[in-house]
Amino acid sequence: MTASTEAVQAARAAAQAAADKLATDIIALDVSEQVVITDVFFLCSGANDRQVRAIVDAIEDRLREDGSKPIRREGEREGRWVLLDFGDMVVHVQLAEERVHYALERLWKDCPLIDLELPDHEAARD
Repeated sequence: MTASTEAVQAARAAAQAAADKLATDIIALDVSEQVVITDVFFLCSGANDRQVRAIVDAIEDRLREDGSKPIRREGEREGRWVLLDFGDMVVHVQLAEERVHYALERLWKDCPLIDLELPDHEAARD
């Protein structure tokens, strides 16, 4: 089983919204084989709490245009690691140092990357 077409399309929309706000290290992982509750983990980083919030707002606005609304939103107050749960996709927007510390990419390294259709310089995987 692989991530649903809808989840992949949502990840691509989120990636473009994040890139528009100058997010870094933008990736999406197909976790559908490992996790029952979601298909995609979307990750990106911001340089400071203000940028993290701007990225989150941009992603949420973009996905709302497509008819998606988060089921749950966590971490917004601190702005260090904000999680948006869209059901078939979970978005993680983290400060760069939080991203390095928690290293979600390493935890899920066996999961395939999703092609976000962004120019190479905007996407990365450690």
